[in-house]
Amino acid sequence: MIRFALLCDQDHDFDAWFASGDAYEDQVKARTVPCPCCGSRAVRKAPMAPAVKRSRAEAHPQRELSERKKTYAFLKGLRAHLEANAENVGPAFPEKARKMHYGEVDARSIYGEASLEEARSLLEEGIAAVPLPVLPEDHN
Repeated sequence: MIRFALLCDQDHDFDAWFASGDAYEDQVKARTVPCPCCGSRAVRKAPMAPAVKRSRAEAHPQRELSERKKTYAFLKGLRAHLEANAENVGPAFPEKARKMHYGEVDARSIYGEASLEEARSLLEEGIAAVPLPVLPEDHN
């Protein structure tokens, strides 16, 4: 088996394994090697350096930073949406979620706090609850 670094015609880089160099040539010629990012089948070998084990963040620091920023922005937007459109019930969240689920009170949008055990218990009862991570301050 041999691993090649590849580029598609959209300049997405990815790795793929082949039985041999000839197998690579045959598959690329037959256009059976799709880019995992965009699906393009127009791929070519990328320049390769000797294999040195690195972490994913070290291998593509700009891409990793960009993905982290996108994730942070999404979570921040989701939190802002919740704060603007739902009631913060704080630590009473598990109790209020149960009451709404079982029809004891009218359903409404809420958010709050729950321990890991409380969140698991809600899920086991079939009560939809989605944990959100605590986000760092904007300036960090």
